[in-house]
Amino acid sequence: MQTIFDTHLHIIDPKFPLIKNQGFLPNPFTCEDYLEKIKGFNIKGGAVVSGSFQGFNQTYLIDSLQKLGQNYVGVTQLPHDTSDNEILKLNSYGVRAIRFNVKRGGSEDLSHLEYFARRVHELVGWHAELYIDSTFLPQIASTLSSLPAVSVDHLGLSKEGFKHLLSLVDKGIRVKATGFGRVELDVAQAIRSIYAVNPDALMFGTDLPSTRARRPYHNSDIELIYNTLDEEQSEKVLYKNAVNWYLKQDF
Repeated sequence: MQTIFDTHLHIIDPKFPLIKNQGFLPNPFTCEDYLEKIKGFNIKGGAVVSGSFQGFNQTYLIDSLQKLGQNYVGVTQLPHDTSDNEILKLNSYGVRAIRFNVKRGGSEDLSHLEYFARRVHELVGWHAELYIDSTFLPQIASTLSSLPAVSVDHLGLSKEGFKHLLSLVDKGIRVKATGFGRVELDVAQAIRSIYAVNPDALMFGTDLPSTRARRPYHNSDIELIYNTLDEEQSEKVLYKNAVNWYLKQDF
């Protein structure tokens, strides 16, 4: 059974603060729910991603990382003026990236992207993650290509902007092969195209529990990777690329 590193999951525990986003409040999806959902798959770690409905709250994330344990890391949202001490503390708990949620909000404004992405990378080696429609990428392409480490969620979402995403992949941007039920493009074709430009760029994630997605995650999403790529390529997308990116482990 192929080993998987799940680069995109949300934990929604009602014990911790939640914020309505555009009138939406998600259903609970606890660490226990997640572990039950992935039972039967050889998932050896993943990235817990802060959602728009969690804002800048860190309590749920610290709790989740402590419960999920080894090889699970955090992707958080923070204001740009967060102190070095707070960033260092979060790093000690396993946070490894800062998220800019352009699509839904709840995160820091893009006007602070360059400053904040450079700052956290220099301080603790974090990368920046963007939830953004790829049609908007040209507006920030020069900034993204100059940053030390950036990834884009959900294949950039749209067919219309996919060429802009591919251009950035060629310059070192990583892409999450996640949220297949959210996107407006041919997933298999997109995966083949990105892999051809940079075999190290793609990283699979379940997107559980798929809040607000038209079609939630299904086990067929993993099968799609196998059916689109050969065995060695699938291993890179499902595990190796992500472990190198999040855990700094080389193969």
